[in-house]
Amino acid sequence: MNNINTRRDFVKSLLGATTLLFVGNHLPLLANHDYSVIGVEKLWNLAGEFEKQTNLPLNELMFKIANKFIGTPYVGNTLEGSGGEMCRINFEGLDCITFYELVLCMARSFKKGDFDISSLVNEVTYVRYRGGVLDGYESRLHYTSDWIYDNVQKNVVKDITKSLGGIKFEPKVGFMSSNPDKYAALKDNPKLVKIIKKFEDEINSRKHYFIPKDEVKSIENELQNADIIAIVTSIKGLDYSHTGIISKSENGDVHLFHASTNQKKVIIDEPISEYLKKSKSATGISVIRPLEIK
Repeated sequence: MNNINTRRDFVKSLLGATTLLFVGNHLPLLANHDYSVIGVEKLWNLAGEFEKQTNLPLNELMFKIANKFIGTPYVGNTLEGSGGEMCRINFEGLDCITFYELVLCMARSFKKGDFDISSLVNEVTYVRYRGGVLDGYESRLHYTSDWIYDNVQKNVVKDITKSLGGIKFEPKVGFMSSNPDKYAALKDNPKLVKIIKKFEDEINSRKHYFIPKDEVKSIENELQNADIIAIVTSIKGLDYSHTGIISKSENGDVHLFHASTNQKKVIIDEPISEYLKKSKSATGISVIRPLEIK
């Protein structure tokens, strides 16, 4: 296990591979030709706090880490930027995807005894990109259903939706290839659009399962802290409209823990069954369980 004796030693270990920049009063930005990390000091602090808690089950470690991000501002499009596709991590702003992805990857990295930024970047790259390999914009798992499928194959997570009584659904994704002007990387790049369309067709050929929202209440007792929840949508061309993780209270209530677009920050929201009732486009959920590292 890597021991973090002092913050100074930790910073020295980082500087060997990266450039450390301070922008105004903001937390430091780690700049590298393969990745960029904003607010890396958050990792330093949490690494010291959780170094001796790695014996916890992965989901509980993930849940505890997630609690440290409550109140973090909701910020969209943090994976985009100049300089081509690279692994971008932002501790200062999260959206519904980067929230669960970051806390999952931090938990996985910590469980392996790795607390440095390079290890976290490797973990995020493995989870975020098809087959664990960053190879251009098209290698990113843009659709949640593709993220689920790929990470099931990599033994990062298990899709337990079917075992909970889930039924088949056909998302028919195609939003990206049908709306290239909404994506900087696809705009004026028909060759890349064709590649994205090929991946969309692959997604549409697979079996997908969901639990209708009227039945979610009946399976809540089967859920556990940090189960990843993907909310199925009726919006044409999309598979899921929102994601989060589970927060289970002592009285058994199951809440949605997410980067909220309404509250504009990371919060533990109302019970998930109540949350779903208020959304006209939400039709149900898929439940994805993080797996222990083998």
